[in-house]
Amino acid sequence: FAFGLFLLTFWNSQPGSEALVLIAAGIISFFSVNPYLLQLVDWRIFMIEEAEALLHSSKSMNKFLKTNLTVLLILIISSIQFGIMQAVIDTLSGVDMYFAILFDNASLMLAPICLGLYTNLSLQAVQILGAFPFLMMIFFSTTFSPGAGVDGLKNLRYLFSRYYLFCMTPSVDIMMEGCPESNNLLYLILSSLLIVFIFLTVIGGMALRSKLQKKKHSESKRQSMMTMEYAELQVELFGEKALKKLKHIGSNVDLKSLENSVRSKSMEDDGTSSDEPVTVSDETV
Repeated sequence: FAFGLFLLTFWNSQPGSEALVLIAAGIISFFSVNPYLLQLVDWRIFMIEEAEALLHSSKSMNKFLKTNLTVLLILIISSIQFGIMQAVIDTLSGVDMYFAILFDNASLMLAPICLGLYTNLSLQAVQILGAFPFLMMIFFSTTFSPGAGVDGLKNLRYLFSRYYLFCMTPSVDIMMEGCPESNNLLYLILSSLLIVFIFLTVIGGMALRSKLQKKKHSESKRQSMMTMEYAELQVELFGEKALKKLKHIGSNVDLKSLENSVRSKSMEDDGTSSDEPVTVSDETV
């Protein structure tokens, strides 16, 4: 429906309006997919609860399949966008332009996919963080005002795929500052995947940190098990069985002396019990 209105209202667009057509079509594509992206959080919560109830269900496999389905939806919407644009203006054609539009759309939609499926963030957090690539693109890509911006800060435009897309767009490419002379599509694809690279780096760093903390906790626990106080407590609770456990974990305490103390205590207990007078109850008499 949205692209139908776009087709009617942008029909017979004239050369020179490519940038406006491109921006309008990109906004329609973004808001066409956005409702599906926002429900990924609810789907993830429901899927995890169901997977825990049905022990045979694989959470990782379900997330992978859902990711593929979402990427397929982005591919379909981007293909429709490219086809409609060909109908309203004939200067935005070619295979390079198709892939440029596809990856430019993906650069704005990959963040909600990563955050919605592969984190435990709430819906509100995913909405806020997932919108950051779109906002940052508006502020720093310089595509809404070519050549504008504070020196130094506007160099951030090289991080956004929209900048390289506009470097490929007729009538506006001559206004873009510092466009690469070659490999423009390659830079566009790499910049569109920047969010994924950042996400994987953060997730990998958090996993490594968690692993190191677990290792440190395990080592601290192991060190506490090497002390004499721990050994005496184990012997007090479990007797000779504790000696085998202490020997198994490689305790540094004097196990021989502990064993002798356990045996002597056991002999004392046996002697005490044998010296106790036998009382005869009145019922026995």
